[in-house]
Amino acid sequence: MRAFLYRLAWAVARPLAAPLALGRGKLGRAIRGRRGAVRVLADWARRAREPARPLVWFHAASVGEGRQAEAVLARLRAARPSWQLAYTFSSPSAARWAGTLAVDVAGYVPFDTPGETAAALDALRPAALIFSATDVWPELVRQASARRVAMGLVSATMAPTSSRRGAAARWLLRPAYAALDRVGAIGEADAAALERAGVPRTRLAITGDTRHDAAAARLAALRADAPHLAALRGDGRDRRPVLVAGSTWPSDERVLMPALRAAQRAGAQFRLVIAPHEPTPEHLAALDGKLDYCMPPEMRRVRLSALLASPDSQPLGTRNSASRNWDALVVDEVGVLAELYAAASLAYVGGGFHRKGLHSVIEPAAAGVPVLFGPRWHGSRDARLLLDAGAAKAARDRRELAAAVTGWLQDETARASAARAARAVVERGRGAADRSVQLVIDLVERR
Repeated sequence: MRAFLYRLAWAVARPLAAPLALGRGKLGRAIRGRRGAVRVLADWARRAREPARPLVWFHAASVGEGRQAEAVLARLRAARPSWQLAYTFSSPSAARWAGTLAVDVAGYVPFDTPGETAAALDALRPAALIFSATDVWPELVRQASARRVAMGLVSATMAPTSSRRGAAARWLLRPAYAALDRVGAIGEADAAALERAGVPRTRLAITGDTRHDAAAARLAALRADAPHLAALRGDGRDRRPVLVAGSTWPSDERVLMPALRAAQRAGAQFRLVIAPHEPTPEHLAALDGKLDYCMPPEMRRVRLSALLASPDSQPLGTRNSASRNWDALVVDEVGVLAELYAAASLAYVGGGFHRKGLHSVIEPAAAGVPVLFGPRWHGSRDARLLLDAGAAKAARDRRELAAAVTGWLQDETARASAARAARAVVERGRGAADRSVQLVIDLVERR
């Protein structure tokens, strides 16, 4: 009955999605990408699939879950260089980033219908199918199980706020979770929730969160002369702390901008770097308007792309001129946030005032940066770890956010202590990637 209803839902949804595919937004891009997913995977398989070499298919929904797969993929490539690796995602935000991974082929995951999942599996012929974090697709699991493909889940989590804890989701997804051969959970609470969702306890292990390894590795690989770092540092004469606001939504900015203005009025000195989660022209234009309205009129603002393109080191002639002498830097590129956190004194991570919840707080923590965020953080285990360690503060409104910004910017001793605590949280979490790699290798070699 579950399979019948699930397939019926897809049969109804596919035709209805056709008009939506014409849209320019994320939904339209996702539908178009998934429509062509089988063709991308099959074209690669015809050219480059070598059946004598085991292939492991990794899937992660978006960049956040992909970061958790990233450290595993890099170590697996080093440990088993003869294996082939495929990577799929479902969110358009991961499309460009997926191209940087150490895999043989990357693309959208097919629609979760019998025909498309079967076609992808028959083209790739994987030895194992590995999901990252939460994004388990029932039909893909069903088709993989029928082909005796080993299946696993790494950095497995089920936050207290997850919709997968609901009765309807548990009923629908229980067979998929029960079919997984090995699951590496982030912690004991996640393992217990996954067991209730259907994963047999004998197939569960606590392996930790690979996002900590991935964040530490990216920071270690960052060159001191990286262009974005150099752009932020300028000539080194401006010694004001840098506050990096990363992955912000309009709902964050409506609270953040007046809070920062209040902090300035209270005496806090800083330079602002703001990186919207979706730097579309519309979002950037709206952000410029918020900066104009909330921040002081003498504020010197520049876009990152203009700053990188210009050697100019003179004061700004206009509010949006390219210059290394700036007060607010608006990031109009994607994929550079980890570099920007490395130059920060304080970070605000977006999503805490957004209905979808908090974005990754581990990136700034790995760089030894204290973290601020909004009230919707309870689905983030990392946020709880940082709060408990004194490395983060959650603000319910602009008043609390202004007070937190002012306190940490004006108290260097407290800020330095929080920075050490943030880095320690990440260090304690390392090692999960090695355990997860071993889980994958065992799936392939001991099946």
